[in-house]
Amino acid sequence: MAITVMLADDHEIVREGVRSMLERQGFSVVGEASDGREAVAMASRLRPQVAVLDAAMPLLNGIDAARAIAALRRGTKSLLLTMHTEGPRVRQALHAGIRGYVVKTQASSDLTRAIHDVVRGYLYLSPIVSNAAVAEPLRPADMPAEPLTLREREVVQLIAEGKTTKEIASILHLSPKTVDSHRTRSMAKLDVHNISSLVRYAIREGMIEP
Repeated sequence: MAITVMLADDHEIVREGVRSMLERQGFSVVGEASDGREAVAMASRLRPQVAVLDAAMPLLNGIDAARAIAALRRGTKSLLLTMHTEGPRVRQALHAGIRGYVVKTQASSDLTRAIHDVVRGYLYLSPIVSNAAVAEPLRPADMPAEPLTLREREVVQLIAEGKTTKEIASILHLSPKTVDSHRTRSMAKLDVHNISSLVRYAIREGMIEP
């Protein structure tokens, strides 16, 4: 039986290319999402074996989408497509529950192998990601605790994307007052005092692209 895959990328032309390549390799692409929040909802509904997530997506980035998918406990394994090879970014992804880390500049065979590996229960990292970059994640006690909750990270990303409190409330199905509370708590936890500092944090964390 073909492995079922869901694709999430905000660029339609990228999704079309990846879908075409995967279908030629015998995979069954059961759904496509254009942002991170749509990806989470689709994973919940379709229960694909693998979710291939772009790292930088609007509304919810790939790493936080993977966290939300893992919380569904539906058996879907998340695989991240990214341009980043830095050790801290790799460690962050692995601690979010991502089972495959594929660098976009690598051959398409990387992606197909990654999908097969994560379905078998293995961890896959593109060869370009060095051993030094992945040694740290195997020791969770050495990782600093994530200061923000997933909900707070969602709010911070949407703020960094320029969304208003009213828009964020509508997207997250919260009251404006609750959104304000999340923003205030996030800024206190991060010890930042203005929105521009919050945006810089979102960029540094890979929530949005600069």
